[in-house]
Amino acid sequence: MIIIGIDPGIAILGYGVLEYVNNKYRTIDYGAVITTPKNTMPERIEIIFNSLDDIFSRYKPDAVAFEELFFNQNAKTAMVVGQARGAAVLSAQLKKINIFEYTPLQVKQAVTGYGRADKKQIQYMVKMLLNLREIPKPDDVADALAIGICHGNSSHTGDMFKIK
Repeated sequence: MIIIGIDPGIAILGYGVLEYVNNKYRTIDYGAVITTPKNTMPERIEIIFNSLDDIFSRYKPDAVAFEELFFNQNAKTAMVVGQARGAAVLSAQLKKINIFEYTPLQVKQAVTGYGRADKKQIQYMVKMLLNLREIPKPDDVADALAIGICHGNSSHTGDMFKIK
């Protein structure tokens, strides 16, 4: 199964492409789609959409996994990130890829075994689980890989959460 994990953001959208077979992961690709404030918001959304469309076409994933958005205080940030996430979801939907989402607690639990793990623990475990030489940068990329790992782990337990 080919899984693409996505950590949505308007300035930096992290993605990780994993192959998951027989409870083992193989890292295929990872990186970030970066936009700048020099672009208008519609241009930034277009860059995200088109970049993911290319990634989905290249890797033909069986599943795309997102972390559920959670914003405690800043509604403006939530709206902007929501727009980036919407572009990513639409790109996957138009390719007829199965789309899933997981809570931050589920991602932490799947990667570290501990639902209250901090960012450094998650990054370290991503590096170890995927046999990477170093922790992927920026942080959004490591987060996207963690989301992909969460989906892989959830796929054989039946704990998948398909976006409806």
